[in-house]
Amino acid sequence: MELTPTASRFVLHWGEMGTRWGVNRTVAQIHALLFYLGRPMHAEEITDTLRIARSNVSTSLRELQGWKLIRLVHLPGDRRDHYETSTQVWELLRTVVRERQQREIAPTVAVLAELLADPAIAKEPAESKVRIKETLELLQTLTAWSDEMLRLDTDTLTKVLRLGAKVKKLLGREPGAAAETPVPPAREISAADLLGP
Repeated sequence: MELTPTASRFVLHWGEMGTRWGVNRTVAQIHALLFYLGRPMHAEEITDTLRIARSNVSTSLRELQGWKLIRLVHLPGDRRDHYETSTQVWELLRTVVRERQQREIAPTVAVLAELLADPAIAKEPAESKVRIKETLELLQTLTAWSDEMLRLDTDTLTKVLRLGAKVKKLLGREPGAAAETPVPPAREISAADLLGP
Protein backbone atom coordinates (compact mmCIF):
# COMPACT_ATOMS: atom_id res chain seq x y z
CA MET A 1 0.00 0.00 0.00
CA GLU A 2 1.31 3.44 -0.89
CA LEU A 3 0.74 6.15 1.71
CA THR A 4 -0.42 9.60 0.69
CA PRO A 5 2.03 12.44 1.42
CA THR A 6 -0.14 13.47 4.39
CA ALA A 7 -0.26 9.95 5.82
CA SER A 8 3.46 9.50 5.27
CA ARG A 9 4.29 12.78 6.99
CA PHE A 10 2.05 11.88 9.96
CA VAL A 11 3.61 8.43 10.37
CA LEU A 12 7.19 9.69 9.99
CA HIS A 13 6.64 12.53 12.45
CA TRP A 14 5.03 10.20 15.00
CA GLY A 15 8.09 7.97 14.71
CA GLU A 16 10.38 10.96 15.34
CA MET A 17 8.31 12.02 18.34
CA GLY A 18 8.31 8.45 19.64
CA THR A 19 12.09 8.50 19.96
CA ARG A 20 11.83 11.72 22.00
CA TRP A 21 9.33 10.00 24.30
CA GLY A 22 11.59 6.99 24.75
CA VAL A 23 9.73 4.76 22.29
CA ASN A 24 11.39 2.92 19.42
CA ARG A 25 10.85 4.73 16.11
CA THR A 26 9.37 1.70 14.35
CA VAL A 27 7.02 0.99 17.24
CA ALA A 28 5.74 4.56 17.06
CA GLN A 29 5.42 4.47 13.26
CA ILE A 30 3.39 1.25 13.31
CA HIS A 31 1.08 2.68 15.94
CA ALA A 32 0.72 5.89 13.93
CA LEU A 33 -0.10 3.90 10.78
CA LEU A 34 -2.82 1.88 12.52
CA PHE A 35 -4.23 5.01 14.16
CA TYR A 36 -4.17 7.06 10.96
CA LEU A 37 -5.79 4.42 8.77
CA GLY A 38 -8.24 3.36 11.48
CA ARG A 39 -8.52 -0.23 10.30
CA PRO A 40 -6.95 -3.61 11.09
CA MET A 41 -3.77 -4.52 9.21
CA HIS A 42 -1.75 -7.73 9.02
CA ALA A 43 2.00 -7.78 9.56
CA GLU A 44 2.87 -8.24 5.88
CA GLU A 45 0.81 -5.19 4.92
CA ILE A 46 2.52 -3.13 7.61
CA THR A 47 5.91 -4.38 6.40
CA ASP A 48 5.14 -3.45 2.79
CA THR A 49 3.60 -0.08 3.65
CA LEU A 50 6.39 1.11 5.94
CA ARG A 51 9.14 -0.70 4.01
CA ILE A 52 10.71 -2.18 7.12
CA ALA A 53 11.93 -5.67 7.98
CA ARG A 54 9.28 -8.24 8.88
CA SER A 55 11.19 -9.21 12.04
CA ASN A 56 11.19 -5.56 13.13
CA VAL A 57 7.42 -5.40 12.56
CA SER A 58 6.87 -8.56 14.63
CA THR A 59 8.94 -7.24 17.52
CA SER A 60 7.22 -3.86 17.37
CA LEU A 61 3.75 -5.42 17.32
CA ARG A 62 4.59 -7.43 20.44
CA GLU A 63 5.78 -4.26 22.17
CA LEU A 64 2.61 -2.39 21.23
CA GLN A 65 0.54 -5.28 22.56
CA GLY A 66 2.55 -5.15 25.79
CA TRP A 67 1.65 -1.47 26.09
CA LYS A 68 -2.01 -2.38 25.41
CA LEU A 69 -2.01 0.06 22.49
CA ILE A 70 -3.00 -2.50 19.87
CA ARG A 71 -5.05 -5.65 19.90
CA LEU A 72 -5.08 -8.79 17.80
CA VAL A 73 -8.19 -9.25 15.64
CA HIS A 74 -9.26 -11.81 13.07
CA LEU A 75 -11.17 -10.97 9.94
CA PRO A 76 -13.70 -13.31 8.34
CA GLY A 77 -12.18 -15.36 5.53
CA ASP A 78 -8.59 -14.37 6.39
CA ARG A 79 -6.46 -16.66 8.55
CA ARG A 80 -3.76 -14.04 9.17
CA ASP A 81 -3.49 -12.13 12.42
CA HIS A 82 -4.52 -8.51 12.06
CA TYR A 83 -3.83 -5.68 14.48
CA GLU A 84 -5.82 -2.59 15.29
CA THR A 85 -5.63 0.32 17.67
CA SER A 86 -8.24 2.59 19.10
CA THR A 87 -9.11 5.56 16.96
CA GLN A 88 -10.24 7.44 20.08
CA VAL A 89 -7.39 9.74 21.08
CA TRP A 90 -8.62 10.08 24.68
CA GLU A 91 -8.69 6.29 25.07
CA LEU A 92 -5.10 6.17 23.83
CA LEU A 93 -4.10 8.90 26.28
CA ARG A 94 -5.66 6.96 29.14
CA THR A 95 -3.84 3.80 28.08
CA VAL A 96 -0.46 5.53 27.82
CA VAL A 97 -0.88 7.27 31.20
CA ARG A 98 -1.92 4.03 32.93
CA GLU A 99 0.95 2.08 31.38
CA ARG A 100 3.54 4.79 32.19
CA GLN A 101 2.28 4.94 35.76
CA GLN A 102 2.53 1.17 36.12
CA ARG A 103 5.96 0.88 34.46
CA GLU A 104 7.69 4.06 35.64
CA ILE A 105 5.92 5.85 38.49
CA ALA A 106 4.78 2.91 40.65
CA PRO A 107 8.26 1.33 40.89
CA THR A 108 9.76 4.71 41.79
CA VAL A 109 7.13 5.30 44.47
CA ALA A 110 7.89 1.85 45.90
CA VAL A 111 11.65 2.47 46.02
CA LEU A 112 11.27 5.91 47.60
CA ALA A 113 8.90 4.50 50.24
CA GLU A 114 11.36 1.67 50.95
CA LEU A 115 14.23 4.15 51.32
CA LEU A 116 12.26 6.25 53.80
CA ALA A 117 11.22 3.15 55.78
CA ASP A 118 14.77 1.79 55.94
CA PRO A 119 16.50 2.55 59.27
CA ALA A 120 19.66 3.38 57.29
CA ILE A 121 17.98 6.63 56.20
CA ALA A 122 18.82 8.04 59.63
CA LYS A 123 22.48 8.21 58.60
CA GLU A 124 21.73 10.31 55.52
CA PRO A 125 21.81 14.13 55.45
CA ALA A 126 18.54 15.74 56.57
CA GLU A 127 18.26 17.66 53.29
CA SER A 128 18.49 14.45 51.30
CA LYS A 129 15.74 12.83 53.38
CA VAL A 130 13.53 15.87 52.79
CA ARG A 131 14.11 15.69 49.03
CA ILE A 132 13.25 11.97 48.95
CA LYS A 133 10.11 12.60 51.03
CA GLU A 134 9.02 15.53 48.86
CA THR A 135 9.63 13.53 45.68
CA LEU A 136 7.56 10.66 47.05
CA GLU A 137 4.74 13.01 48.05
CA LEU A 138 4.79 14.66 44.62
CA LEU A 139 4.60 11.33 42.79
CA GLN A 140 1.83 10.08 45.08
CA THR A 141 -0.14 13.29 44.57
CA LEU A 142 0.29 13.19 40.79
CA THR A 143 -0.70 9.52 40.73
CA ALA A 144 -3.83 10.15 42.80
CA TRP A 145 -4.74 13.13 40.61
CA SER A 146 -4.20 11.27 37.34
CA ASP A 147 -6.17 8.27 38.64
CA GLU A 148 -9.09 10.61 39.34
CA MET A 149 -8.76 12.24 35.92
CA LEU A 150 -8.67 8.86 34.16
CA ARG A 151 -11.97 7.92 35.79
CA LEU A 152 -13.75 10.94 34.28
CA ASP A 153 -15.75 10.59 31.11
CA THR A 154 -14.15 12.26 28.09
CA ASP A 155 -16.43 15.31 28.04
CA THR A 156 -15.78 16.06 31.71
CA LEU A 157 -12.05 15.44 31.36
CA THR A 158 -11.90 17.83 28.41
CA LYS A 159 -13.62 20.53 30.45
CA VAL A 160 -11.27 19.98 33.39
CA LEU A 161 -8.20 20.27 31.19
CA ARG A 162 -9.53 23.47 29.62
CA LEU A 163 -10.05 25.14 32.99
CA GLY A 164 -6.52 26.52 33.14
CA ALA A 165 -6.42 29.90 34.84
CA LYS A 166 -10.08 29.64 35.94
CA VAL A 167 -8.95 27.41 38.81
CA LYS A 168 -6.45 30.03 40.00
CA LYS A 169 -9.14 32.68 39.87
CA LEU A 170 -11.57 30.51 41.85
CA LEU A 171 -8.88 29.92 44.46
CA GLY A 172 -8.16 33.63 44.70
CA ARG A 173 -4.80 33.59 42.93
CA GLU A 174 -3.98 35.57 39.86
CA PRO A 175 -1.75 34.01 37.21
CA GLY A 176 1.87 34.76 38.07
CA ALA A 177 1.21 35.37 41.77
CA ALA A 178 3.67 33.82 44.19
CA ALA A 179 2.70 30.40 45.50
CA GLU A 180 3.14 31.67 49.05
CA THR A 181 0.36 34.26 48.66
CA PRO A 182 -2.23 33.54 51.33
CA VAL A 183 -5.46 32.18 49.96
CA PRO A 184 -8.58 33.93 51.24
CA PRO A 185 -11.15 31.75 52.95
CA ALA A 186 -12.67 29.62 50.24
CA ARG A 187 -16.33 29.68 49.50
CA GLU A 188 -18.08 26.45 48.65
CA ILE A 189 -17.04 25.57 45.07
CA SER A 190 -19.49 23.55 43.09
CA ALA A 191 -18.94 21.40 40.04
CA ALA A 192 -20.94 23.99 38.08
CA ASP A 193 -18.37 26.64 39.08
CA LEU A 194 -15.60 24.53 37.61
CA LEU A 195 -17.23 22.85 34.67
CA GLY A 196 -19.77 25.46 33.63
CA PRO A 197 -23.10 24.66 32.00
